[in-house]
Amino acid sequence: MTLGVILLGAIVLLTFLGLTQRVFDRMHLTDSRALLFVGLLIAGSFITIRLTGGTRPISVNLGGIVPIILGFYILKKADSRKEWTRALVATVVTTGALYGLSKLMSGFGHGRDMIDPLYLYGIVAGLVAYFVAARSRRAAFVAATIGTLLLQVVNMIELIVTDSPGTVNLGGGGVFDATIIAGVLAVLLDELIGETRERLGGGHHEEK
Repeated sequence: MTLGVILLGAIVLLTFLGLTQRVFDRMHLTDSRALLFVGLLIAGSFITIRLTGGTRPISVNLGGIVPIILGFYILKKADSRKEWTRALVATVVTTGALYGLSKLMSGFGHGRDMIDPLYLYGIVAGLVAYFVAARSRRAAFVAATIGTLLLQVVNMIELIVTDSPGTVNLGGGGVFDATIIAGVLAVLLDELIGETRERLGGGHHEEK
């Protein structure tokens, strides 16, 4: 099993133990709907559809599409123009940060990396999305996951524009793991830091 699937399995376990209810409530998700999306993520991660062949074969992993659907669902439930704007800005910034990181990483070999580069993308996406989303776990989740997937789209466009050979598996492979890491980290940061602020301030951590 990949790290992404393991993380999703951990979320399922925590949900059954009743330890995720507050997080899901703040994201406007019931436990049953959250488990449905997790199930779709896990099942979809094993299904890849090939779209094109040739020197630039393009395929789509169905598990990689689910975070996009989940993101729009969460924002629709929030029903706030401010929330949509915050998520859009955070997504653009996150994608830009990841693109810059990809250019930086391209100059280095990966033989002696202390951490898998794809996991690094997930960590960076989660951090950037959290800070840019301004304490909104919904916007942070959307920016972290969709921003990670959009990096692939940008890379695909770059291959086409420069007429370079390459393989693109949208949402698949290590990118699936990076997307899950990014989303979980963004929400976890908001939950932990928000809880700390609440305890230190003696008040209730409000979701913006």
